[in-house]
Amino acid sequence: MVLKKNIFVIVLVVILAGVAIYQNAQRANKEALMPTEQAPQVNFLAPSFTLTGLDGKSYSIGGEREKPLLVNFWASWCGPCEEEAPDLVNVYNKYQGQFDLYAVNVTPGDKMDNIKKFVETYKYPFPVLLDKQGTNAETYRVVAIPTSFLIDKNGVVREVIHVLSAKELDKRIAELIKG
Repeated sequence: MVLKKNIFVIVLVVILAGVAIYQNAQRANKEALMPTEQAPQVNFLAPSFTLTGLDGKSYSIGGEREKPLLVNFWASWCGPCEEEAPDLVNVYNKYQGQFDLYAVNVTPGDKMDNIKKFVETYKYPFPVLLDKQGTNAETYRVVAIPTSFLIDKNGVVREVIHVLSAKELDKRIAELIKG
């Protein structure tokens, strides 16, 4: 009788442990695919936001989309941003229609006249979004500009990059488009 009781308790403990392990694994899988309030991480969903562009239109980032996306945080006073600008324009024109590029100006540290002059000087053919309060740059934990996020069609961050050579930027965009 005692032996049957012990076996029953052991079986019950094993079943409960199995259920706990299963639930924990399910929660871990869900968390890996859920947006996070922390900085964007590679292989996690990009935090969502909507900003207004210089053209007055609204642009959204986050979630599934038709094309992959490069989100570039920049400012007009940033020397490396000036170096990178022609390469962004060239890669955008080369792969036009195959990916989106949003240039997010970190506006609190910039002046509207300087932003417009920069965009005109480098002839940006892609949307320029205005992060007027800098909250999206904070959400994305942008500490140095330029910082870019390569986001696939599923809304997952594939890479965080800073200034790259034109050749390396082209290679990364081609890989992003291939998926």
